[in-house]
Amino acid sequence: MKQEGLRNVAIIAHVDHGKTTLVDRLLWSSHVFRENQEVQERVLDSNDQERERGITILSKNISIHYKGIKINVIDTPGHADFGGEVERVLNMADGALLIVDAYEGPKPQTRFVLSHALERGLRIVVVVNKIDRPNADPEGAVDKVFDLMVELGASDEQLDFPVVYASAVNGYARLEPDDGNMDMIPLLDTIINEIPCPEVDAEGPVALQVCTVDHSSYEGRIGVGRLHSGTLHEKEQVLVVQPDGNQYNATIRKVYTFENLGKTEVPEAHAGDIVAVIGVEAADIGDVITDPENPVEMEPIAVEEPTMAVVFEASTSPLVGREGDIVGARQLKERLMREKESNISMRIDETEDKSGVRVAGRGVLHLSVLMETMRREGFEFQVGRPQVVYKTDEHGNKLEPIEEATVDVPNDYSGKAIEVMGTAGGIMEDMFSDESMTHLTFSIPSRGTMGLKTRILNATHGEAVLFHHFREYGPYSGEMDGRKNGCMIAMATDKAVAYALDTLQQRGRLFVKPGDECYEGMIVGESAKEGDMVVNVSKTKNLGNQRSSTADKAIQLTPPITFTLEEALEYIEDDELVEVTPESIRLRKRILSTIERKKANKK
Repeated sequence: MKQEGLRNVAIIAHVDHGKTTLVDRLLWSSHVFRENQEVQERVLDSNDQERERGITILSKNISIHYKGIKINVIDTPGHADFGGEVERVLNMADGALLIVDAYEGPKPQTRFVLSHALERGLRIVVVVNKIDRPNADPEGAVDKVFDLMVELGASDEQLDFPVVYASAVNGYARLEPDDGNMDMIPLLDTIINEIPCPEVDAEGPVALQVCTVDHSSYEGRIGVGRLHSGTLHEKEQVLVVQPDGNQYNATIRKVYTFENLGKTEVPEAHAGDIVAVIGVEAADIGDVITDPENPVEMEPIAVEEPTMAVVFEASTSPLVGREGDIVGARQLKERLMREKESNISMRIDETEDKSGVRVAGRGVLHLSVLMETMRREGFEFQVGRPQVVYKTDEHGNKLEPIEEATVDVPNDYSGKAIEVMGTAGGIMEDMFSDESMTHLTFSIPSRGTMGLKTRILNATHGEAVLFHHFREYGPYSGEMDGRKNGCMIAMATDKAVAYALDTLQQRGRLFVKPGDECYEGMIVGESAKEGDMVVNVSKTKNLGNQRSSTADKAIQLTPPITFTLEEALEYIEDDELVEVTPESIRLRKRILSTIERKKANKK
């Protein structure tokens, strides 16, 4: 049976091609907001980090009503590190809007999300966005999407895709790039006409598979998924079947559907709709909520394995507790175990010696988003260098994650980019050039991507665009060189002084400024040569009777280098740690004492 009054559509695209802005415009077009209501841009990027980074991290569900039809819209992340979110939420959709930049065309991440959508047989509607950009080539973008779909093995039906041309920022969609239409109606009409309505068994037993888990401090765990068959009522007794085969009974306390930007409590939900249920205390991703009398079996949700791991430990810094409220190892462990419940794409386990918690994710950005969230909650902790997750094959050979990296670089700098990729273990697979840009594709071990973006940008004067995502596990490619330059390490716990830093800046680059608290073992700069050097950042000038004390004012210091969390994680070596507090990100040696470090190096 078809649910004619429903459409479930996911929005997929490469990061920064305008997914969230387009959803804003659809909300305006369906009069979700009052005419005079003040609404911030990218209304779905509700989390602070999403707004600051300008990317979507968590998928969101909203609905809009148009011509009497309810359209459930799922906004998905565009960054490869959050691919786990994309894979799950596509289970709830019958079709997808693939958004492509009219100037850039399909990008590497477009391939990643599109391949998942095609595998599930979703109906694709191509939206060529940003047609108002200078040098936009909408027809060229459509041709590239067609070529990409052929390459990904799309069916004939999927290749016959409808195209809508849009400028989300200016709030219009068109069936032809220059037909003059100035509203979003053509896109809404295309969704209703082209995206199939859900085919469900409305009279069958209840079957709902949990695709995402939300958490409310008042209601507990909230399971979100699509109701595949039957009608779900509040206060209904259900059977919960977990992916490993365990079963238990539960009572649905409340049923919600998604209306506009929020959830609405309903007495019952019908097959085909996306619903949120409260009452299944241990709800987890992949759980099937079904009828106890006639249980329905469903395919388990498969999520790609994490490829990079980092160990969280309680901070052992001499400055611990000065900036953060939560510093204990027990609270750190409890917080990470809470994360384990809702974040299926991460693997979170205590280390064997119980000294910390090992968190494995899809990449440095994936891990740093969790760290950033925790430091904003008031946690203080330290983390080591991210390590890739190795595997062994049936013959006992060591395997490591291999990524596909693409670099778009001006023709003048293509040689530099190839050289940098080569030193990071990259093997070139493809290369083509047009009048101004060269497009390079490499196969590269995940280890080689650490700090790669900074090196590529430095070599190409900031002109290159680098993107990489996990492809497969391949043979281990041997040891790689680490950081070439040594670091400057503070010899004592004291505040940095301008006089001392003036001398040190001639020997390298500094990470601290006058007045910063430093401690023994803290990394305060990068030496221009190989090998670490222990330095005194608190050395002051002894004043004699022949000099005035104002002579110091002539000191001119270069501003210190400040690290983001991702840059700090990629910069450190195995014997170093990043200390994360709500206010600071500091680099330090794992062993703080100079004498103890020397002893350890001799062993």
